[in-house]
Amino acid sequence: MTEVSATISSPPRKTRADAGRPGRRDRRRRSPYPNWFYLPAAVVYAVLFLVPTLLSFYFSLTRWTIFSSEFIGLDNFAQFFSEPALTKGFINTFVYAVVTSGAKVVLGMALGILLTSQIVGRGYLRSVVFFPVLVSTVGVGITFQVLMNPQKGVINHALSVFGVDQIGWLTNPSLALFSVALVDIWKGVGLATVIYMAGIVSIPNEYREAAKVDGAGAWSTFRNIILPLSWPATSTVVTLSLIGGLRSFDLIWAMTKGGPGFTSDVIASVIYKQYQAGFYGLSTAGNVILFIAVTAIVIPLTRFLSKKEVEM
Repeated sequence: MTEVSATISSPPRKTRADAGRPGRRDRRRRSPYPNWFYLPAAVVYAVLFLVPTLLSFYFSLTRWTIFSSEFIGLDNFAQFFSEPALTKGFINTFVYAVVTSGAKVVLGMALGILLTSQIVGRGYLRSVVFFPVLVSTVGVGITFQVLMNPQKGVINHALSVFGVDQIGWLTNPSLALFSVALVDIWKGVGLATVIYMAGIVSIPNEYREAAKVDGAGAWSTFRNIILPLSWPATSTVVTLSLIGGLRSFDLIWAMTKGGPGFTSDVIASVIYKQYQAGFYGLSTAGNVILFIAVTAIVIPLTRFLSKKEVEM
């Protein structure tokens, strides 16, 4: 009996033929093929992102044309921050991003709660809210440029019925940037609403029923259940809206081209104008500044939102 148990418990001996033959697990571990699967994606990423980014950092330190370049150090960056028009575009970028992203978060959550409740025509209203997201940004900009015309625009004609004088939505230096921001909010709030709807629908119904049994009202249910449990949706909307606001160009260019003057310029439109004027090194420095600004804001913000999500 002892010999049988010893035979069963002892591991099988490796023969000389098995010694030179690796096991199946070892072959799988040493196989080079899975690592090679990363190569196509790595090549595409390097060609389309890493190489252009490194070249941009270099050419931002030069005065260059298509055929030649001259190394000038940090002169382009010094010039960028010394000219008021360029600095104005830098400030406008952050104002525009904060206004649009903040409004999308608030309106997106409000519409998300409304469109997940039991209201009449809920499916139709969802389509209406999301429709602007599907429309071309340039088309939206041209359309609202006509609607906001001070003399012939439909918006001013409608406001004149209530005794409101003609408003220079896109011609008043103090209103132009915020007018474009309103259009951006109108166009982008549909996506924020859909994200919030997905987050609210994923909340288990037992929480609401328990709150109702405890006598919690609508505000208490929102503050203690919907707001904390939909935090992943809030995190996503904040990140996407802020990145989109910092990189915004097409809507601003279609509606105002940065005008009147430089009052509605953002970094992207400043970069485009410098390219048009032939200041390639200065415009490349603007690209680098935009890249650094977006990275410096988005990475800490994403970590903060993720940490809050875990705490909640």
